[in-house]
Amino acid sequence: SIWCALAKRCAQALADPALAGIVITHGTDTLEETAFFLHSVLAASKPVVLTCAMRPASALSPDGPQNVRDAIAAAATPDAHGVTVVSAGVVHAAQDVQKVHTYRIDAFASGDAGPVGFVEEGMVRLARPWPAGPQGTRAVQHWAHDIDPPRVEIVFSHAGARGGVIGALVGQWVRGGPGGIRALVLAATGNGTLHHEIEQAAARAQTAGIRVLRATRCPQGRILAKPGDTIADAGALSPVKARIRLQLELLDAPRA
Repeated sequence: SIWCALAKRCAQALADPALAGIVITHGTDTLEETAFFLHSVLAASKPVVLTCAMRPASALSPDGPQNVRDAIAAAATPDAHGVTVVSAGVVHAAQDVQKVHTYRIDAFASGDAGPVGFVEEGMVRLARPWPAGPQGTRAVQHWAHDIDPPRVEIVFSHAGARGGVIGALVGQWVRGGPGGIRALVLAATGNGTLHHEIEQAAARAQTAGIRVLRATRCPQGRILAKPGDTIADAGALSPVKARIRLQLELLDAPRA
């Protein structure tokens, strides 16, 4: 519901001809998720820039003020558009950015895609084109203020994994219990591979009517589909972004 309210406010601001762009301050831990959500629902013909701080304002050398300044510079850049993240002087596209370090000020990276550009002395130097979002604003403007998004859980595949946790989630769905899951993201190893017990339990979940999607645990690369795959993959999306994609698809096509 917070994401929905933020997206509605952004859509209103983007429609204001007096505004050149939007800057949003955000905590670092789930920044990539909010950025990807906004990227997925906003037709951002103007820049929507999220920024953050890895150090508190009370630190000897806080990074927040410079990040905000750089974000404003990016939002004021002529012809800028799309949803981006600016941190430590780097501009990342929302669909690519991930937090990759626990405490360094350069905690974000864009994987194989690389950054959109760099903020240098208040100017943006592009390394690739500004990101493009959806062609039209999603139905976010018509969602209820207190919208309850579909429950989508993430289950990790790992050495010695067991399928019992998926079985428990499927049981909630079958019994129609409160908060039962609608979809499941499998954080798979390597090129989308799964422990055999996770794979078998996921197949049963699909049969029970739950959407299942594989996403790789690897921070770089994408899942390359293979003949005979029975569980769809999320390509280059991380597990947390694949979860958002599934939530939005379910919101667009609610269960009967």
